[in-house]
Amino acid sequence: MNLRTLNQNRKFRDLVSLCAVVFSAALQVYVIHTMIRPSSMISTGFTGVSLLVEMLTNGGISSSFVLLALNIPVALFCAKNISPRFTIFSLINVFTTSALLKFTSFEPLFDDIILNVAFGGFLYGFAIVIALKGNASTGGTDFIALYFSNKFNKSLWQYVFMFNCILITIFGASKGWVYAGYSIVFQFISTKTISTFHTRYERLTMQITTNKPEAILDAYIKEYHHGISCMDGYGGYSKQPFTIMTTVVSSYEVKDIIRIMKEADPKVIINIFKTEDFVGGFKPKSLD
Repeated sequence: MNLRTLNQNRKFRDLVSLCAVVFSAALQVYVIHTMIRPSSMISTGFTGVSLLVEMLTNGGISSSFVLLALNIPVALFCAKNISPRFTIFSLINVFTTSALLKFTSFEPLFDDIILNVAFGGFLYGFAIVIALKGNASTGGTDFIALYFSNKFNKSLWQYVFMFNCILITIFGASKGWVYAGYSIVFQFISTKTISTFHTRYERLTMQITTNKPEAILDAYIKEYHHGISCMDGYGGYSKQPFTIMTTVVSSYEVKDIIRIMKEADPKVIINIFKTEDFVGGFKPKSLD
């Protein structure tokens, strides 16, 4: 790949990330205006903290200001320990969310609080997923969760849910337990949506059967750094020798791996199944 093509790919990737974080911010704000505030709930993470502070001060402290004040220190930590690019696009999301919260308003979408909880929880979680798919985040607890997830290579969204429950407990003690209960259900739906659609830390085992092991190995090792084991086999039907390869990869890598393997051997056979657990070294792809 030449330098011009590489720069074009980076610009396209940056454009995709920018569109993702801006749309994510707009969707978050829409849910807050039309479903969360009309139902007297709070949302997740630092956005939820900012809404709670605004409620407790009767609007004396703007949620937009609190959102920025909480996110900037965490962002500085994230830039040093995860990825400057990831941090920049995440901050674009945070600043866009803060600005839209301050300068926009929408009429409530539903009169029914159950619909607000169900649809709002899903849409809010999906807004976070959009940012994550754009290789960024919505800031706050997403920064923290992704930092530790990348460090320990496992999903930590359940701990984010625990933090949100503590936040809602404070909210319930201040504003009433009925709406705190609705907020917990909202948080659960939102967190479940994230864990369902964002599968960065899910691992899969690939079992590859091929007559061109060297070509596949060269193509695979050039792009990926996961270990891969090879064994000689014998076809029960064809009576021909072949090689069986086994490797464990992240779920988001599978499509690209299949592509490069099929380019190396159009007749390759690949069997993929979920890996429940994995012990040993595993090199995750950088967030950058």
